[in-house]
Amino acid sequence: MEKQTKYDRYNELFDGRNSFSKTDTDATFMHMKEDHMRNSQLKPGYNVQIGVEAEYIVGLALSSERSDQLTLIPFLDKLIENLPKRYLNVIADAGYESEENYVYLEKHGLKPFIKPQTYEIMKKKSFSKIIGKRENMVYDADKDEYLCRNNKKLIVVGKTTRTSKSGYKSDVTIYECESCEGCSFKKQCTKAAGNKKLSASKLFLEKRAESLHNITTAEGILLRMNRSIQVEGAFGVLKEDHSFRRFVMRGKKNVETEFLLLSFGFNLNKLHNKIQQDRCGCSLHKIKVA
Repeated sequence: MEKQTKYDRYNELFDGRNSFSKTDTDATFMHMKEDHMRNSQLKPGYNVQIGVEAEYIVGLALSSERSDQLTLIPFLDKLIENLPKRYLNVIADAGYESEENYVYLEKHGLKPFIKPQTYEIMKKKSFSKIIGKRENMVYDADKDEYLCRNNKKLIVVGKTTRTSKSGYKSDVTIYECESCEGCSFKKQCTKAAGNKKLSASKLFLEKRAESLHNITTAEGILLRMNRSIQVEGAFGVLKEDHSFRRFVMRGKKNVETEFLLLSFGFNLNKLHNKIQQDRCGCSLHKIKVA
């Protein structure tokens, strides 16, 4: 009975996670960027999220989720609740891309500037040679079918629903090649014993295309550049200039308070620097033209 009681308590503490620290039950074991032993060791920690505007930290949140995808919506809900004004644009890196996040942004009238997860690899010449990728097939929207390298049709054979960890349901269409028998490209296209199959969410692809268009416009390029400078720069200042490498407090509420005080100090320093450099009112760094 004693053992069962302990295990029941542990299951309650997991709260959707697969690990927690006994010295800080709110912390989750994660892979850290600082890996001095180079053995991919896990350490208890938090996923820290910040929102930056005009180089100031305007919002923060701590999550026990290791994936950034599941932190965006709670973070934006917190911003909407606490800030007097609502932002119109949301700029984020590829780690935040998901259909659920795209749908949320559209619902709240926010313009997405999220880099697709395949953005960097798609720019490489080697990507076009991977003939099994959906992106390298010709899509016929009217017939809702793909055409592979061997001019074989991949037609709709079924539909399914995928449920994310957060409970979001996505409608997925499954395509299958009419026949891969005797195809000279099969080894390059698929490892399946039968016909080539692929699945895709049409809504997700639509939202991804919209976000891809946004980030490649002049406005999108400027905003993405500033995200790299301002958000990553804020973390860089806190870690390197302020030597803030680990939290002193334990417990999510205490750790969030600790980081909040640190952010106040960061913003005061930023205001002082802007006054000294006569940069007050400047919210974006301009792109330098060579």
